[in-house]
Amino acid sequence: MHKKTLISTLVAFSLAGLLLGGCSSNSSSKKSSDSSDTKAAKVTKITAVGSTALQPLVEQAAQDYQATNKNVNLTVQGGGSGTGLSQVQQGAVQIGNSDIFAEQSSGIKAKQLVDHKVAVVGMTPVVNPKTGVKNVSMAQLRDIFTGKITNWQQVGGKDQKISVINRAQGSGTRATFESAVLEGKKAVTSQEQDSNGTVQKLVSTTPGAISYLAFSYVNDKVNALSINNVKPTDANVTDNKWTIWSYEHMYTKGQPNKATQGFLKYMNSGKVQGSLVNKLGYISIHDMKVTKNAKNVVAK
Repeated sequence: MHKKTLISTLVAFSLAGLLLGGCSSNSSSKKSSDSSDTKAAKVTKITAVGSTALQPLVEQAAQDYQATNKNVNLTVQGGGSGTGLSQVQQGAVQIGNSDIFAEQSSGIKAKQLVDHKVAVVGMTPVVNPKTGVKNVSMAQLRDIFTGKITNWQQVGGKDQKISVINRAQGSGTRATFESAVLEGKKAVTSQEQDSNGTVQKLVSTTPGAISYLAFSYVNDKVNALSINNVKPTDANVTDNKWTIWSYEHMYTKGQPNKATQGFLKYMNSGKVQGSLVNKLGYISIHDMKVTKNAKNVVAK
């Protein structure tokens, strides 16, 4: 009787051990599976900072890209081309957006950066609609921004003082505009603003105001001026009839990581270049009939 009881007890303990072992194995397997799932779902953060002229395009492209790439978290900020270049050089962000070549920005070691051109942006002088001026010569535009012409009446407009609004130092839009217009002359001292959006609002509400904007920021609240009777259009940019334009660069420090490379590849895809670029007021790099280098030399 005692022997049978002992055998029964041993069998019971053995079964319990097997059951516990099975539970332990399942728990370990589940833990391993959870760990694998967490690893697979890891999100890579990409931050792009810099040019406000390029910002609308990158913001919309980032939003569209994230809709089908859940493992990527994209943050897009302005701050100007100078900020974008210095931040990416320091390794503080993955992408530095710029209207100018890295070689054109002081303090930037261009050889450390890799250039990814994603679009072309035209830039145009814009005025308050009540100035009464629609066209100026390049010489007149230069004289306005260097302070030689101070009243709109001098260029066929109203008897009204000209109020120049400039972009801040470090702005790629400013660098592009001054390179194309001022011929090395010094700009008149005036109020400075750090973004295309702010300039747009100020020109539309300030009597006698003039500044310059990326095409993508021109709306019906400001008047874009023709220069030498050439209109600021995409078609005129593609063959350099309109000379105030620049590439939109997305710089990385060295070769980008896999996630960043994926987004940059998307920026050059047909979905972006063939649709979004034009929709938002930019020009596809594939539509250009000329090229421009860091020394502003244009070639067909």
